[in-house]
Amino acid sequence: MKNQTQQIEQKAAQILRASDAYRAPIPLESVVNQLGLIAQARGLADASGVLVVENGRGVIGYNSAHSSVRQRFTIAHEIGHYVLHVKSQQPRLFIDKSVFRRDDESSTGNDHEEVEANQFAAALLMPSELVRNEIKKHAFDLDDEDDVGNLAKRFNVSTAAMSFRLENLGLLRS
Repeated sequence: MKNQTQQIEQKAAQILRASDAYRAPIPLESVVNQLGLIAQARGLADASGVLVVENGRGVIGYNSAHSSVRQRFTIAHEIGHYVLHVKSQQPRLFIDKSVFRRDDESSTGNDHEEVEANQFAAALLMPSELVRNEIKKHAFDLDDEDDVGNLAKRFNVSTAAMSFRLENLGLLRS
């Protein structure tokens, strides 16, 4: 599992560098364009996002009613599906009803593709090296909720997403 997580981290960093997007906050439009994807806000009712792939081309729909930080995570999550799970010219459809929110499936790891897409989204929006650099540069105290919130703002992600990322990077004290 550790090796797979490292591969996901490396793939996200590689895409960010190829897109000239390796800076905080990550300019997702650059990544979307580099990959030849289309991302559009849509009224998706109870879904966070969708990815439709046909003839090797991908279109991401994200919920227009969600907050901007949630939309960014959803787009990054769908990019994760595209990069990690689309292997051929076969049409694929991904419908994500609970991106990032831990439901029974994602929290137990039963839906392997969803777990990987979440890991990829976190690595894409909050690259480990950039997070660590920002913490040092601004002397963020990770025991201080306000500082974690400010770090989240710097990356244009939710405080919950940043907290999970910091925990997964082993940067929070138990």
